[in-house]
Amino acid sequence: MRNPCHLCGATFEIPQNDLAFYAMISPTFGGKRQQIPPPTLCPSCRRQRRLAWRNEKKLYHRTCDFTKKPILSIYSPDKSFTVYEQDAWMSDAWDPLSYGRTYDFSRPFFDQWNDLHHAVPLPSMNLRFQNENSEYTNLSARNKNCYMIFAGNDNEECEYSTYIQRCHRAVDCFFTFDSEICYECIDCYSCNRLFYSQYCRNCSDSALLINCQGCSNCFGCVNLANQQYRVFNEPCAKEEYEDKVKAALGNRSFLKMAQLKVRELERSLPHKYLAGFGNENVSGDHIFSSKNSHECFDVTYLEDCKYCVWMHQSKSCYDCYGWGLPGELGLENHLTGENFYNVQFSESCWGGVSDLLYCRYCLNGCSHCFGCIGLQHKEYCILNKQYTKEEYEELVPRIITQMKEQGSFGEFFPHALSPYGYNETVAQTYFPLSEAEVKNGGWPAGRSAATKDETVAHLRQGFGGQPTLRAGWNWRTELLEEQKVMGKAGNVPNSIAEVSDSITQDTLACSVTGRPYRIIPQELKFYREIGVPVPTKCFDQRHLERIALRNPRELWKRKCGKCGKEMESSFQPSRPEHVYCEDCYLQSVY
Repeated sequence: MRNPCHLCGATFEIPQNDLAFYAMISPTFGGKRQQIPPPTLCPSCRRQRRLAWRNEKKLYHRTCDFTKKPILSIYSPDKSFTVYEQDAWMSDAWDPLSYGRTYDFSRPFFDQWNDLHHAVPLPSMNLRFQNENSEYTNLSARNKNCYMIFAGNDNEECEYSTYIQRCHRAVDCFFTFDSEICYECIDCYSCNRLFYSQYCRNCSDSALLINCQGCSNCFGCVNLANQQYRVFNEPCAKEEYEDKVKAALGNRSFLKMAQLKVRELERSLPHKYLAGFGNENVSGDHIFSSKNSHECFDVTYLEDCKYCVWMHQSKSCYDCYGWGLPGELGLENHLTGENFYNVQFSESCWGGVSDLLYCRYCLNGCSHCFGCIGLQHKEYCILNKQYTKEEYEELVPRIITQMKEQGSFGEFFPHALSPYGYNETVAQTYFPLSEAEVKNGGWPAGRSAATKDETVAHLRQGFGGQPTLRAGWNWRTELLEEQKVMGKAGNVPNSIAEVSDSITQDTLACSVTGRPYRIIPQELKFYREIGVPVPTKCFDQRHLERIALRNPRELWKRKCGKCGKEMESSFQPSRPEHVYCEDCYLQSVY
């Protein structure tokens, strides 16, 4: 089955096994199954829509609407939402059922859900628990003395990092796990004193490594295993090695030249078609210990899953972004985890939840809820109103029937209902758009007006009777006070030896974006200890450049560069790298 995507216009395939999954997961009420229709958006546009609900890194000062105290929040103060500090939100001091309302069949579902969304208090942060001295974090738990880390748990003394777990003193890292004293590392596991490296495991006292395992005292090396004292893959005497590394790491100009050289070496050597191991019948990238899972990225221990990102220990889930541990039977969700079962089209629901449809922030044992927000330990609720089981199973099918008539059942929450500006979310990172494109419904440049009008006709009933593409996605324009650069915009010395303590009092200007950033004292101490230059770019720019070093979350058909075997890979065929299937790669490298 092939359909045109109602957003980008590209034709995409809906395989028979996808249709079988939608039939299997379709909810049942009163013994009658309510069939979930095939998706109207292609997998990429579905992912973009979910990511427009994910604010990872934008933090704001605002006032808690419950305690009236100043707080940090992922909701900017100009947003028209009620926001409670997280402890107050989790408490019994307020009753989410008091916001319940009777379903009105004269109005579209998403219109009524949006009214409820603006009435029910929202937690100031997302999934932030049991942290100590780690206020400037989000999607974080059990961290200690951390600053500006996101989607990270069980870390200590870490800064400016995203998707890190169980690390100690990791700075400017991305997807790094069980590591200590690491700087500018991407996709690294169980490493110690590793700097400017990517795709490494069990490496120590090294820098500028790519795809190395068990190496120590190596610099600028690629595709090595269990080696010591190597420079650009060549043997080097210990004394000479130490002199070379100290000179290269300590000077920004020398470091840039070394980074260019190691990338040239990387392009000359084989690459495996995907990053991962311990898999059976999978496709995607950064996929580990999984089975029968396809088009998945950054996942572990999945079975029978598809189109998932950052999911773990989950089974039979499609189109889910985060996080499982564990979960089963999920469809088109963002942030569902901690033992969920049969949750669909929902956002930020966790803690033993089950049988949820179109819910947000329903936690801790909620089950059989439809269109609810902010509930805990509740069941058989619709728009936060309590019903009996019999009333619930009679009313929900009627709502679904209306949604099907309007073309909205089976669709995730529309972009236009997101509480964030598109440019505040991860969608802008992976699917960048201009302000004009966002305000025009995310319409990409270069598409013809005729094609656009055709697509709009398909979506005329998507949200409140208005065409989704012209409903106007959200964009947040910075307030004037946020644009001011306070303090002194100073030059950053080329060597860490030239940096004085006074730099922590300056406001620096990013060399790429011009945006202001600061160097905090513990950060400066770290740079001095490992002997690397102070960054000349702001955290956001550094984060984007780390992401750019990873392959995109897309797949292309291509042939193994050695045996010619057909395969799917995140390496686009036009790229210059030598990409091998797993067998050929193992024969060539190890």
